[in-house]
Amino acid sequence: MGATADPAASGGAAKRLSITPGQVVQELGYDSDVDHDLRDDVEDVTGAEMLDEDAVEAVDVVLLWWREDDGDLVDALVDSLTSLGDNGVVWLLSPKSGRPGHVEPADIDDAAPTAGLHATSTIAVTSDWSGTRLVARGRKG
Repeated sequence: MGATADPAASGGAAKRLSITPGQVVQELGYDSDVDHDLRDDVEDVTGAEMLDEDAVEAVDVVLLWWREDDGDLVDALVDSLTSLGDNGVVWLLSPKSGRPGHVEPADIDDAAPTAGLHATSTIAVTSDWSGTRLVARGRKG
């Protein structure tokens, strides 16, 4: 696949996730199927490695890789809030429709409010992964 067909090429994926230099990003749900180009892109844009699930400092963005058979989505979303700063954003990254592990949008819509989150948008992040932007309820953006 050429660079022009890859949404993660040249900072595109990190930019679509509104990740900017200097932000602190935590990654949850890492497994061998994650998009490594997206991970590299995020670290290139922020200038730092992503933090893992053991991080205790406040973060600006949580990238939560989630697949249909990963367990309870509400629990994972609640856990994603542990280190999230006051104006932070959770990006729920799930396989696109037709790919193994795809999560139905209705499942995300059901789980988010229970976890105290509101979905603001869903985008194609890479060729295999979609991203749903989640913010704390009561926030507009």
